Amino acid sequence: MMDLTNRQWLKYAVMHPFEGFEDMRWKKAGSIRYSIVIVLLWFVAAVFYNRLYGFQFYASPDKLFNVIPYIVRTIVLFLTWVVGNWAVCTLLEGEGTMRNIFIYSAYALVPYVASLFIGVLLSHVLIRDEAVFIDTVYILGLGWSAVLVFSAIRAVHQYSFLKTIGAIILTIAAMLIMLFLLVLLLSLLQQVYVFVYSIYTELAYRVKV
Repeated sequence: MMDLTNRQWLKYAVMHPFEGFEDMRWKKAGSIRYSIVIVLLWFVAAVFYNRLYGFQFYASPDKLFNVIPYIVRTIVLFLTWVVGNWAVCTLLEGEGTMRNIFIYSAYALVPYVASLFIGVLLSHVLIRDEAVFIDTVYILGLGWSAVLVFSAIRAVHQYSFLKTIGAIILTIAAMLIMLFLLVLLLSLLQQVYVFVYSIYTELAYRVKV
């Protein structure tokens, strides 16, 4: 196995989906910094895709910009995937650490993130009748990333083909449970805030009176 820089390992893993992550595992390669940049680029790409897409293909339904939904759909979703996969695969005797799951999963996102940026660019160049080219880029990027995610989970935990599929399904289930609990927690915190604020306003009113 070769000795590569972090950038070369990233390119190698993306371009060699079946042996790239295996080689990374044995060489203990991968960069947290690069992984964080990729996740942040996913967030930026999601914003661009929804706000800067060519008007002839997609018109933004509102003019108000709220960054929270984009953070939830990218950064929070990714972190939920990492934690969920680590928790599930710990029970399934997986060999991957949370650090490696984070790195490998982020690397696997590269084709999908690239397809979002390319789609936004093409939406300002192509006409509506040529939308099939944008759809093709998006599908290829999504499909390529799906293959990379499967390969990454298989390599990081040293699972068989069927066990990898099972681990991914259980990870998605764990993500749904965590997101549900997160929504309940946020709802509870909101109710507590409203309760405390109502008491504060009532006390402030009585002090003034």
